[in-house]
Amino acid sequence: MERTDVTFPCRGECCAAWLYTPAAVAGDGRGRPAEKHPVVVMAHGLGGVKEERLDAFAERFAAAGYACLVFDYRYFGASSGSPRQLLDIKSQREDWRAAVAYARTLPGVDPDRVVVWGTSFGGGHAIVTAAQDPRIAAAICQCPFTDGLASGFAMSPATSVKVTALAIRDLVGARLGRAPVMVPTAGAPGSAALMTAPDAVAGVAALMPENASYPKDVAARIALQIPRDFPGRRAKDVACPIFFAICERDTVAPAKATQKHATQAPRAELKLYDAGHFDMYVGDWFERNVTDQLDFLARHVTVA
Repeated sequence: MERTDVTFPCRGECCAAWLYTPAAVAGDGRGRPAEKHPVVVMAHGLGGVKEERLDAFAERFAAAGYACLVFDYRYFGASSGSPRQLLDIKSQREDWRAAVAYARTLPGVDPDRVVVWGTSFGGGHAIVTAAQDPRIAAAICQCPFTDGLASGFAMSPATSVKVTALAIRDLVGARLGRAPVMVPTAGAPGSAALMTAPDAVAGVAALMPENASYPKDVAARIALQIPRDFPGRRAKDVACPIFFAICERDTVAPAKATQKHATQAPRAELKLYDAGHFDMYVGDWFERNVTDQLDFLARHVTVA
């Protein structure tokens, strides 16, 4: 396989991405062209960037014959956009639509075999993207954020008060032209952070490359959007096959709410794992998880 750096436009900015190209499929020897590849469009979750273990998944998909477009949202990672670390639901879903549109133009890619793959917060975006685009061939949602209220109630009252205060300051400051007020994506229990479960700090750290130095905080205003967002409600509108990898011990995206929404998708496949939210990216849980995802792809979006 080959990995190249590419960019695609969205709202006057550029989203940076990795394009994984699998080994070429030979023609039939009679002048007929090789079959075009399906492509998996992939993005991370809450403040995450592609370096945080998305390469591990993409490498396995590419080895199985799937092209992969792994992108950073605007304002994050290698993508452009200011202010930096601005996490906005509407903007990120625009990025998803732009990524899918770009993937369909890639040489050697079948535009009618696009798969959307999202994890955590990105899992919710993948649901909405598949619901809005009937051409999507399949979707994979890994420990997905589906229900803002359920995730809000997973946060302690003390943390909720602290984070809400930061969010209000940030929103007011933005309207006055000030720099964003930031909040960590992960922190110790009781601290002012978006994820404060006991496994959050170590879980996020396990995803980051060795000696990583990029920021892991976001503009605090997102805390006012999360409780009002319910991407799981769009599952009923997803016509394509959709795979839900659900962690039964999830401290960020509660499993019960995710199961409730997932079962509404007409062609849903649910897989429950006795694991936590951050376990699915590394070690044995990663191996089980990616094997199940490859099985799902092999059955619904075949390669030559």
